[in-house]
This record gives sequence, C-alpha cells and structure tokens, in this order.
Amino acid sequence: MFIINNYFHVNMELLQSEKKSPLAWRMRPQNLKDFIGQSHILGEGKPLREAIENDSIVSLILYGPPGTGKTALAHIMARRTMAHFISLNAVTSGIGDIKEALKDARKADKAILFIDEIHRFNKLQQDALLPDVENGVVTLIGASTQNPFFSIIPALSSRSMIFQFFPLTISEIKLLLERAVRDEEAGLGRFNISLDSKAADFIASMSEGDARRALNSLEMGALMLKSAGQSVFDVQLAKEVLQKKSLYYSEDEHYDTISAFIKSMRGSDPDAVLYWLAKMIEAGEDPLYIARRIVICASEDVGNADPRALEVAVAAYHAVESIGMPEGRIPLAQASIYIAMSPKSNSSYKGIDNALSAVREERLSPVPASLKSANYKGASRLGSGTGYKYPHDFKGHYIEQHYMATNKHFFFPSDQGYEKIFKKRLSKRRSRS
Repeated sequence: MFIINNYFHVNMELLQSEKKSPLAWRMRPQNLKDFIGQSHILGEGKPLREAIENDSIVSLILYGPPGTGKTALAHIMARRTMAHFISLNAVTSGIGDIKEALKDARKADKAILFIDEIHRFNKLQQDALLPDVENGVVTLIGASTQNPFFSIIPALSSRSMIFQFFPLTISEIKLLLERAVRDEEAGLGRFNISLDSKAADFIASMSEGDARRALNSLEMGALMLKSAGQSVFDVQLAKEVLQKKSLYYSEDEHYDTISAFIKSMRGSDPDAVLYWLAKMIEAGEDPLYIARRIVICASEDVGNADPRALEVAVAAYHAVESIGMPEGRIPLAQASIYIAMSPKSNSSYKGIDNALSAVREERLSPVPASLKSANYKGASRLGSGTGYKYPHDFKGHYIEQHYMATNKHFFFPSDQGYEKIFKKRLSKRRSRS
C-alpha cells in the first residue's frame, strides 16, 4: 500500500503536467443543471432558482457548512446575470476594498457585490455596506458558514433573503465523485482510474457532506495511484487518504449540540446522551463547559426526585478539573448517564422562579415578628422573635406555625422518585393550614 507522506512529493511532480487548479475548483458546476444538492432552494420551480434564471436577484445571504456549494452558486449567478458582478473575500479585504467596490458599483446601472466569508467582516465593515444596499445601488450576496442572525448586523440581515445550505447527502457526494472520475476535461478521466463502490461509500460518509473535502481526497488518492502505476481506487486507499474524520463544529454546532445533549438527558435517552457527548469531545469542546451543563441539568431537570444526581454531577466536574482529558470523558459519561436514567422533576426550578416572580411583581411580604432575629440586645422590646416555636422541641420535629405573612404556595413537588415523599408530606401539612 501507499505511504501517505509521499503524496506531497508525488503531488508536486504531477501538478507540473496536470491542471494546476485543485480538482474541487475545476469541478465546480458551471450552470444550475450541473449543480448538485440544495434541492430545497434550487429545485425546479423554487423561488431562488427562478430568480437566478430570470436575473432578478435581490440581496441574499447564503448560509451553511463548508463545501456545500455557496461560492459555486455565486459564480453561477455571476455568469448568468447582466449586472456588473464584483467579488470580495472578507478574509483578505478591508474597509478600503469595500469602499473601492462600492465606488465601482455606483458607476454601473446594475451591480451585484458578492462577499465570501462575510461573517469575517466586523461591525464597522458591515456598516459600510449598509447605505448602498439600502438605496439599491448594489445587490449584496453574502456567503457565510456562521448563522447570519448571530454574525451579520440586523440592518443587513433584515434587508436580505436568507437561504440555508445543508451538508450534501451520501448519494449526492457519490454522484460528484463518479462525475469527477469520468470527466476527462476538468476531472480525472485521463487518469483511467476505477473507483471501487466501497471506497466511494467510505469517502462519501467520512466527508460529512463536504464536497470539497470529498473531491480533495479523491484527487489525493488518484495522484498516488498514478505515481504507483496502479488504477484501482479501493477502500484501503480511501482509509489511508482520509486518516481522520474532520468534524465541522461551528458556533452554531456548538450551541445546537449542547442543546441536543441537555434535551437528551432531560428526555432520559442515554444512547443519545452518549452520542452528543462523543461528538462534543471529538470536536474539542471544553470539557468543563460540558460538566457545567451537566451540573445545571442535574438540579434543573432531576432536582429532588433524586438528590444524588447533583452530587454525581458536581463530583464529575471536579474529577474532570483534576484529571483533564482524555480520561475526563469517563466521569462525564458516568454523570450524564446517571442524570438521563434518574427520575425527573423540575419542581425546584419552577418553585424558585415562582417565588422570584412574586418578589419582583408583588408587594413584598414583611417578615413575621416571630421569625425576626432576636440575637441582639433590645430585640424583645421590639417583639422580634416573640412567639417562635422551636420545631425540635415537638413530636416529629415539626410544629405548625406561619413562616410567611401570606399563605401562598410556590413549590409543587412531583410524584417522581424521592419527591413522592415530599408530595405526600406537604399535602398533609398544607391541608391542615
């Protein structure tokens, strides 16, 4: 089998005789007919497709993971439109480039400004675009891997139609691979390689819906095959080329995945809990952040239905803090499984919010005289502490007395786990008051 470290030497030699642009760039679709994926917005009769075909584009934000066709679609728009098309990359462009592009746009009857990676622009740079977008001097097309509601200023996002791109499906990635292997002009057709079906399945699965990653892997393997004088791209080569899966874990993914993790604990599904936990660990999420969320869930969603859940969660936090990763994954898993399998109650969470609402929105209830501090000279003259009954002096360590000036209830225990005892005890006591 091939040695992957040799690839870079092979690649440099072969690229002298082959096309110099990467395969993923060469295989970009030239028209909507060849575009693969995003059928929810680009299928026949869909509004975005109609707008492109009729050259009636309005300001757009194309948002989604890398390698899903955002930039490729922008270039298709550039070829179809009669408007003056200006392109910027936010990674390499500054405020001066923006001003120059807008100055250029004002000279044209109709202008489209495409900004790749638009989320990389800061607020000042985005603000510079606003007047010309608002006045219709330029139509903005932005491509972003970040949620535009977080990364784009509201004034721009509210004036743009937002289209979300999704990772390509396995079948769509395989179609791209097959097309690249056959294409003699832009693809690898002249290499005369044969892509094994298991290799195609492996690349399509491991590329996580990223067409660029899939095509780059195919090209790397093809160059290695040509260097070795072989022609069959098998699954073993695919595994060597794609040695480690690359997880896409944007800010959106960070929030969405932790949300799925918490909801899976709340929903008592330990398998889903472990899956989302594993994804976060593999993506490099801060383990103490995960541990803090477990602690919160233990109290918010389990509470007194099983008071030990909080103990387990806090112990896991301290364990991760002490031992670090990768061993920290074990107490994280233990604690999250314990919480998933525990009886659930959010009565403590709801109880404190009920009480806070009363404190914030209603007239404050005075502290009853019997409960006031009597630990100072002269307290008795003010009546502080007078009439207080010490519960431990009575049978069952309980005596009925008023602890609030009102008879309002905030805490309503569930019938889950240990809280069943609370509910029975409290119901009996409240019925006598």
